Amino acid sequence: MKRIAKIDRQTNETQIILELNLDGTGHTDVQTGVGFLDHMLDHLGKHSLCDLTVQATGDLHVDDHHTVEDVAICLGEALVRSLGDKAGITRYGTAKVPMDEALADVSVDLSGRPAVVWQVPFTSDKIGTMDTQLIEEFIRRLASVAGMNLHVIVPYGSNDHHIAEAIFKAFARALCQAKSIDPNRKGQVPSTKGSL
Repeated sequence: MKRIAKIDRQTNETQIILELNLDGTGHTDVQTGVGFLDHMLDHLGKHSLCDLTVQATGDLHVDDHHTVEDVAICLGEALVRSLGDKAGITRYGTAKVPMDEALADVSVDLSGRPAVVWQVPFTSDKIGTMDTQLIEEFIRRLASVAGMNLHVIVPYGSNDHHIAEAIFKAFARALCQAKSIDPNRKGQVPSTKGSL
């Protein structure tokens, strides 16, 4: 079965069409109007080996918040739909990724239960034109909608761009592990409950 989802979200604040293929090659086509978010989503698709297309327009004259948050909502919904009943998946993933002087440690559990641990030492207000605090907002909203445990720990780093990039790359690698099909499971759901 193809693990593909398309989300069409239209509100007074944003209009978003997002397509996700969990079993892709890392191809991305992302245009949100928020340059730094586009850059991070490119990394997410590339390093998770997911094909990701995002076309978004939003009320950027207000600020970037609604667009960033709503893209996270759409991505979370796409993950839920494309994962289906999660039969056969590995479920867990973890990755440590360096980016120059920064290191990010990200762990994922596609458990169906949202939880976020966020230990990140950002020091600047913005990266490009995007508010730095919107990176945490994106992660929290994504985890909430997708129903995943997402632990993001940055033990060190001094450049906020490098820190953010390390986070998205590590999340991508952890997601790549977690979404992968484990042939030893023989299609079983990876839970003693029998469902996730």
